Amino acid sequence: MMIRNMAITMPLSLVGLLAVPSVALAKTAAILPGISLSVNPSTTPSGIVGTVQIIVLLTLLSLAPAILIMMTSFTRIIVVLSFVRSALSLQQSPPNQILVGLALFLTLFIMGPTFSTVNQHAVQPYLAGKINQTVALNQAELPFKEFMAKQTRVQDVELFLQYQHLKTPKSLVSLPITTLVPAFAISELKTAFQIGFMIYVPFLIIDLVVATTLMSMGMMMLPPVLISMPFKLLLFVMVDGWYLVVRSLLAGFH
Repeated sequence: MMIRNMAITMPLSLVGLLAVPSVALAKTAAILPGISLSVNPSTTPSGIVGTVQIIVLLTLLSLAPAILIMMTSFTRIIVVLSFVRSALSLQQSPPNQILVGLALFLTLFIMGPTFSTVNQHAVQPYLAGKINQTVALNQAELPFKEFMAKQTRVQDVELFLQYQHLKTPKSLVSLPITTLVPAFAISELKTAFQIGFMIYVPFLIIDLVVATTLMSMGMMMLPPVLISMPFKLLLFVMVDGWYLVVRSLLAGFH
């Protein structure tokens, strides 16, 4: 009989223990803050304009990675750093995260004056209410155009102008952003590949010397990369390779 009573009371006790936290949780949930998303109709033109401005700003934030890659020095830097790793015959050292992080901070360093100009002439006046959104975008666009115009070849610009049946202007700054950005990207890729070729040449010579030596010794089954990679690393460390690469990148944007 005692065993039967215990069998009945134990499930009831468990149910009671489980009910206590749920009741406490229900009381606590009553005082937790909530988030409600709603769309309210607007009856004034100013309300509609404010909504459109918010949508435009959110769109610009979603395009921020593309702006960083295509309108700054990031493209040239990350391509050159990738060439350095490939020339050293290294697969995952340095890792991609380190290369991207280094390229990002070098980009912030190089683009510092441009970002300061945008903040001074576009962002701060817009936040203070002195200019509207259209003027702010135009003011923010001009420093980037000036930076890209210094690094863009006229030949690349003419490629897109010929497609649009337009003449080359006297100043590249007057070009629309949709024309200047792809021309700037092509110029950056060409410059990055030129730097990468110059980086590859000394390491290619080491590969040729090692491969020729191994073939002359009859060691054809031994991969030349296993022998040449330590010599590449030794050469790169002795000449302070990272310093030279970063210095050449900074000099290219001076």
